[in-house]
Amino acid sequence: MFELTTIDIFIRLALAAVLGMTLGMERSIAGKSAGMRTFALVSLSSAVFVTMGMIIDNAYIGRVNFDPVRTMAAVVVGIGFIGAGAIMFKSNILRGLTTAAGLWIAAGVGAASAFGFYSIAVFATLLTILIFTGVWFIEKKLKAIKTNNEPTVVDKLTTQEEEIDE
Repeated sequence: MFELTTIDIFIRLALAAVLGMTLGMERSIAGKSAGMRTFALVSLSSAVFVTMGMIIDNAYIGRVNFDPVRTMAAVVVGIGFIGAGAIMFKSNILRGLTTAAGLWIAAGVGAASAFGFYSIAVFATLLTILIFTGVWFIEKKLKAIKTNNEPTVVDKLTTQEEEIDE
């Protein structure tokens, strides 16, 4: 096996986030709830978990009674259930999907921290904040282009809520 350098890990995580965003771009243009941020976070989460698994496997090869990757796998499954609880479907609107993806990456960051992969945890956190904030603006512009200035789902909901309040 080969050793991964910190820069190799950062490149892998950044590439996963960018490729996830790219996949989500099509979903954003199509007006779907799961867009660039959601896809980027899920892709980044997967990269964090797999990268940690690779490093852990290399570090503990030959130790018979120690398998920290199993613990990490249980965390991934468990957080999936929590994330599923954060997702709500109401009036043909899907809500909470990006939050669920954010919870999943938070689990990855927590696992990275617990295993002592501080640089991975910090870098993944910075990428996540970039995805949550910066990509939101890109998605908004893409949705505006797609709909040719038609109201978005959020705008329609806001209008409906305003009509109900009146």
